[in-house]
This record gives sequence, structure tokens and C-alpha cells, in this order.
Amino acid sequence: MDEIKILKQIAEGDAEDKKCVVKLLDHFKHAGPNGQHVCMVFEYLGDNLLSVIKYSDYRGVPLHMVKEICFHILVGLDYLHRELSIIHTDIKPENILLCSTIDPEADARKSGIPLVLPTVKDKAVPERPVEKEKPKSYTYSADLTKNQKKKIRKKAKKVEGSEENERDSSNSEARPNGNATVERLEESSERVKDAENVSQKSRGNRRGSQSTRQKLLADVDRKCKLVDFGNACWTYKQFTSDIQTRQYRCPEVVLGSKYSTSADMWSFACICFELATGDVLFDPHSGENFERDEVYISYVISHTL
Repeated sequence: MDEIKILKQIAEGDAEDKKCVVKLLDHFKHAGPNGQHVCMVFEYLGDNLLSVIKYSDYRGVPLHMVKEICFHILVGLDYLHRELSIIHTDIKPENILLCSTIDPEADARKSGIPLVLPTVKDKAVPERPVEKEKPKSYTYSADLTKNQKKKIRKKAKKVEGSEENERDSSNSEARPNGNATVERLEESSERVKDAENVSQKSRGNRRGSQSTRQKLLADVDRKCKLVDFGNACWTYKQFTSDIQTRQYRCPEVVLGSKYSTSADMWSFACICFELATGDVLFDPHSGENFERDEVYISYVISHTL
């Protein structure tokens, strides 16, 4: 209900829909066999920024596109911070959605599928023909340098050795609403696997697929919106000191200090780097003698010296 209160405040101050923040259209309660559920209805949006990074083959998006995307993110953050005193607390690529899909054919609004699917009991609505679902797949180009391949192998060993430690420690990092904090270890593994799949693709197919992805990415509308306010709070009313996904967590939160709207700006800067390069800026892993927070702080220090 706190999330709904925040979303209502956001919608009321953005009547012209220019603030680059998702709109809550409605909410209702649904009684089911497992109790009562609060449901929220949002506007239809497109792919998230992680999909944009995938379409770029983890090599980075052209800088003019990065600037356009970042402009809209900053419009949303300025609105939240300066006008509403709201801190998002979980800014990351998955929580920023384009206003349209990268692939126009994947837009459900253009598919002709009815908004409410018919049930077995609903005989008044004719059954629609079963269509084969197009598998969503990403292929990645193989023209990697020796240094890039070496880096991939190094990452693979690091991820492989720390998976067990990550699973053990993930339970200790809880989000304010009770869900486990989304860690990006799996995403790191996925990036390594994606890049390693390069050698398994034929050069002819690879070029065609890469050019298609690049064209789709170049033609996409770069307007985007901030979403997922499940962990959001006000500057004057905060719910927890444990905020942000690990790779986008600001130093003051890692150190257990007070935080404010600047926490979102730190996450935003990390996203700028990730969009431009295709790689996360900070991705710490614990070792035998060091915990993840210690490794993270050492990364921050080394990057600022």
C-alpha cells in the first residue's frame, strides 16, 4: 500500500505524462484460496534496458543513444527527487523500460490478441487460432580479440568459484518488502555464456543476425520510464537501510551510513557506464579472506584514484 501511495503521488503530479515515470492506472483487491492480494494495473511499456544491452551484444550502445536514454532517466529522477522528495532506491537496467518494444513484432498491442483471454466456460467469445510462439533468442558475434577472450575465461572461473558462496549469502540480503534482493551473479554468468557462445555460431548466420539486431536497436524509440517502486521511499520517511541491488549500491549504503536522493544518482552513473560499455562498473565477489563489501569498497577506491 505504501507503493500505491507513492505511485498515486507520482501520477497526480504528472497529468501530461512528461515526467518519464510509469503510470499506475488502477489497483484492486482479489480474494483467492491463499488470501487477499493487492493488484496494480500499469500502462503497457516495452523492453527494459538490460534487453538493450543484450541487443548490443554486450559491446555497448552508441553514445548518442546513451545520451538520449540517460536524458529521459534524468527527467524521471529530477521529478522524483526535486518535486516529490521520493527516492527510488533500486535504479538498475531492469527497472527502466522503453516506451516501445525493440522488435516491433513483439509488441502485444499489434498482435491482435484480445486483452482478456477467453476461458473454457466463456463460450460467447470465439476461440482464437493457436499460433506458434516465436522463440526469443540472442546470438552474439565472434570477432573477439585475444584480450577479450582472456577476460571472458577469467570471468568464467571467477563466477564458477563464487556461485556457492553467492547462494549462501543471498538469503541474508532481504529487500524492504520481504523479497530477496536481486543479485546479478546470474546475469554475470549469462554475460560470460553469451560471449562464449560466439565460437559456436557460423560466420554467415552471425553477420546477418548481428546486422538485424543493430538495425532494430538503431530504430528504437529511446524514450523510457522508471518502473518498480516496490522499495521506494520518501527522503523524510525511509523504511530500511538495506537498499539497492549490489552492483548499483552506493558507498554510503555499503558502509551503513545515511542516504538520500544521491543514492539513485550513483546507480544512474553505473547504468551510464554499463550502457556505453556493455559491462557492469562494479561486480564484487567475495574471496577466502575478503567479504564482498570489502572488495566493493576497494574497487571504488581504485576507480577514483
